[in-house]
Amino acid sequence: MRTTDGLFKLLGLCLLAGVLVAGILFPVVGAAGVASNQASETVEQTSSDLADVPPPLVTTITDSGGRAIATLYDQYRVPVAPDQINDAMRWALLSAEDKAFYEHHGVNWARTLRAAVSNTAGGDTQGASTITQQYVKNYLINVVYRQDKAGQEKAQEQTLSRKLKEARIAINLETKLSKDQILAGYLNVVEFSRQIYGIGAAAHAYFDTTPEKLTVPQAALLAGLVNNPIVFDPWNHPDKATQRRNLVLDRMVSNEKLAKADAERFKTQPLGVVPDTPSKPPSNCTGAGPENGFFCQYVQDYLLKAGMSKDQLYTGGYTIKTTLDEKANHEAKLSAQTQVSKTQKNVANTLSLVRPGKDRHEVVALAANRDYGIDADQGQTTYALPSGVYNTGGAGSSYKIFTTAAVMDRGIAGIYSTIPVGSSYTSHVFTGGGAQCPATGPPLNSKWYCVSNASKNSPGSSSLQNALATSPNTAFVALEDKLGSTGPAIEMASKLGMRTTMASDTNGGAVDPKDPKSVPQSKAYGPTAKSPGFGAFTLGFSPTNGLELGNVAATLLSGGVWCPPTPLSSVTDRDGKPVQVKEEACQQVVPEGLANTMAIGMSKDDQPGGTSAKAAAAAGWNRPLLGKTGTSQNNGSATFVAGTPQMAGAAMVFRTAGSGGLCYAGVGNVRTCGEGNMFGGVTPAQTWFGAMKNILGDQPAVPLPPEDPKYTGR
Repeated sequence: MRTTDGLFKLLGLCLLAGVLVAGILFPVVGAAGVASNQASETVEQTSSDLADVPPPLVTTITDSGGRAIATLYDQYRVPVAPDQINDAMRWALLSAEDKAFYEHHGVNWARTLRAAVSNTAGGDTQGASTITQQYVKNYLINVVYRQDKAGQEKAQEQTLSRKLKEARIAINLETKLSKDQILAGYLNVVEFSRQIYGIGAAAHAYFDTTPEKLTVPQAALLAGLVNNPIVFDPWNHPDKATQRRNLVLDRMVSNEKLAKADAERFKTQPLGVVPDTPSKPPSNCTGAGPENGFFCQYVQDYLLKAGMSKDQLYTGGYTIKTTLDEKANHEAKLSAQTQVSKTQKNVANTLSLVRPGKDRHEVVALAANRDYGIDADQGQTTYALPSGVYNTGGAGSSYKIFTTAAVMDRGIAGIYSTIPVGSSYTSHVFTGGGAQCPATGPPLNSKWYCVSNASKNSPGSSSLQNALATSPNTAFVALEDKLGSTGPAIEMASKLGMRTTMASDTNGGAVDPKDPKSVPQSKAYGPTAKSPGFGAFTLGFSPTNGLELGNVAATLLSGGVWCPPTPLSSVTDRDGKPVQVKEEACQQVVPEGLANTMAIGMSKDDQPGGTSAKAAAAAGWNRPLLGKTGTSQNNGSATFVAGTPQMAGAAMVFRTAGSGGLCYAGVGNVRTCGEGNMFGGVTPAQTWFGAMKNILGDQPAVPLPPEDPKYTGR
């Protein structure tokens, strides 16, 4: 090196030291003034960010009794107060990272200048940050910029301007917080790897304990981790973790916070972490378990639909008390998997239960034969089978409810009106496309739409009430003809509760506004200027949401008042303050008399001759109910929607993929097949009655509401 080069480098280092000190302490002219002004422009904003952006916390979901069933989080963090940090943790951390913590005022000037000289001279990069400065940096990285890689990189870049800003914020913090508050703040935000943040979460995850109970060697291990949590991970790198722990123990001795003999004894001890992996709760709805996971999933979907972002949900530290009745959910789950094995490929059996009411429709249970989880080999799934539009085979004759309600609403027929029930029927309003159909009269269209019944024996005529119980296809297509189009039935379906279903596309998915062929079911099957709609709508061939179908029964049992099927009892924020969730208001969607009379009209399904009578008798059912079974074309899916004044719901069995039928060979023996023999009165009805018998237990039998003469047809 030439002499002049050495002199210039020495002069530069002297200037750098002056700028560093002057830029932090007060504005000056020249280069130091520029550095100081640049820092001043950003320090206040950053200080504001530190105050305004709270650290991510864990959101807890509970059942209706307040028992936690799941946690949702992006960062597993359990905040601790200063008095929860014991001396072992305090002195292990300070000995390892900042032994002069209680002497300096946010910046250790001697260490800072030494590091600045070494780094600028091209030597090894040296750290000089105090705990206060590290608190600032970690808050920026783990909180403010946790989803911004560019911001994270900027928060730890090795530049003078960044160091100046960090130092000034640290000094500012020292004027507003006590030393113990700063230490607790740092220990609440620092990362301990594997989504574990803060000493509260780390103590539990690493040692299944709390911060107050950490031993010296445990504290030394955790204190050593903050330097590089990935490199010193005790499960992946136990040797490096041990070396690092022992180094911290030595520094505690050097700092006169631990006797040398004790340190040597602690070094011989094993790391003592929990076996295999950290002990932390799952970060999503899989933590709710195989039974409650579907309910947790619905809670999440419901809140996202209500306007809460996923980031808010997973970082807000909310306590979400739900309407989940774990006893009811258990009975629903048990009944569903009794009827269809949980590992049966390509077959789902679900039960969704809702509590009727004129102010709220609380979701009580969401169950499936399959377990909620990520192990597909064990039949697990995370698809929202009981609450999403996953039954693409349709609800079958359960949709006759909507045609019936529309006919009654228009005064075309009442529940006791006599209607024709033939063995076949050719529509004079709707087209079908078939050319081989026995004519019962000259069609008005160029194509035939002919339907027949599952049973070859037809009475010729029947009351509408009896037709609902026996479910002849011909009678309801004839009633749909009297409506003139599918419009009134589709509108009634939406009113009574099939809102997400009618808004989904013909495959059950979300409508793609960019695809002209992707249209909602209400439009695809509804009337147009050139067509009265798709006449098979009343036979329920389209994708269906089981929870919404259950809520239809709840609407009828609530005097015609529709309410959104809510899973929420209350939501509070991290400070325990109530959070208002935007939910749709309840609506009187049909006259109360119509709803009550529909309930009476549907009250014979479990009686002799009704499609669910055999299942009801086998369960020993003896309560008044409204009910309607349904079976889709080719027996590929089937449903039973039913309810009592205390509880309503829908059971559905369906193929989860492909076409074809479902074959029933006894309880627990359901499989996919070519030509099926599944019916709504079998697996779905058996599932519903099997659960509801035990759920209602000793509750008194409550009568159905009285009929309204206006809708009886007498």
